[in-house]
Amino acid sequence: MNVTVPISTRKIIHVDMDAFYASVEQRDNPDLRGRPLAVGGSAARGVVAAASYEARAFGVHSAMPSVTAKRKCPDLIFVPPRFEVYKSVSRQIREIFAEYTPLIEPLSLDEAYLDVTENLKGMEIATEIALEIRAKIKQVTGLNASAGISYNKFLAKMASDLNKPNGQAVITPKNGPGFVESLPVKKFHGVGPATAERMKKYGIETGADLKSKSLQFLAESFGKSGPYFYGIARGIDERQVRPDRIRKSVGAEDTFVEDIDALDLATAELRPLAEKVWRHCEAHRISGKTVTVKIKYSDFTQATRSRTASLPYASVAEVLAAASGLLATVYPFRRSVRLLGVSLSSLVGAGPDDVEQPQLGLDL
Repeated sequence: MNVTVPISTRKIIHVDMDAFYASVEQRDNPDLRGRPLAVGGSAARGVVAAASYEARAFGVHSAMPSVTAKRKCPDLIFVPPRFEVYKSVSRQIREIFAEYTPLIEPLSLDEAYLDVTENLKGMEIATEIALEIRAKIKQVTGLNASAGISYNKFLAKMASDLNKPNGQAVITPKNGPGFVESLPVKKFHGVGPATAERMKKYGIETGADLKSKSLQFLAESFGKSGPYFYGIARGIDERQVRPDRIRKSVGAEDTFVEDIDALDLATAELRPLAEKVWRHCEAHRISGKTVTVKIKYSDFTQATRSRTASLPYASVAEVLAAASGLLATVYPFRRSVRLLGVSLSSLVGAGPDDVEQPQLGLDL
């Protein structure tokens, strides 16, 4: 007989590696330890993929243009990414998780949710499980991890940021609602900058402000996300930890050294992107039905165009043809193009280990 565990008594851990890519590089190269480090490309159009804590002290962060990062931190050291190494370390970490629970939902290479309500060690206290996991990660990989422990995914995720780096925090059912009320909504997981700005226009700047709004108002104002916002404002999140979570898309993008105005030049840049996406699909024996092209202009505004086929794409040539056709629909370009991206979604044939991976950027 299956027994349903009450939502309020679940024990969820969110484990988040500290400055993962940068920490791996510092671990493997002693000369980089204690120094401001960015994983990414140092070229004029490069982007920071990850920053060490020494670099973060200068305001350097992921997704920042490399030239901006270098201006903030003149002594910043750039190291090219080694995704195969990061994936290998990530597998080691997942093997540690699996010693405690089969209910593991990876979010990326460096973070995951674990449901330890019923766990393989028979341990009753989730904070002790988190301590053990973090200690074992340190022993096996030499890297630090932080953790958040709570009764739902949203609060576990929020808790993992409270005592970073190399720490953990607990949010209990008793203090969960109060914790949310005092928090700025721009810090909520699931509320991006654009949504936070929209909320501000409605007078919503804290969890308490969000809680004051009715379910109907939030549904009308934020669509499908409305009920989620209504719940988390009250410390409620009924989402289960899903060990069968599969990736939603495969994508690659490139920021150009010089902006592009001509359609033929832009179309030529789609080929290496489509090829990189297709190589990943072939390696994981997957395909998809939806091709999406992302265009970022010189003023940093962007547009996307998508096309969904009745059957999964069967070759890189088909993906490239679809992407080229989509790009042509936005020509003449309203501004010069600084970045193009190609992604494949509505995936089929993906297995449970094919989780979300970083965007495959060619400018790193």
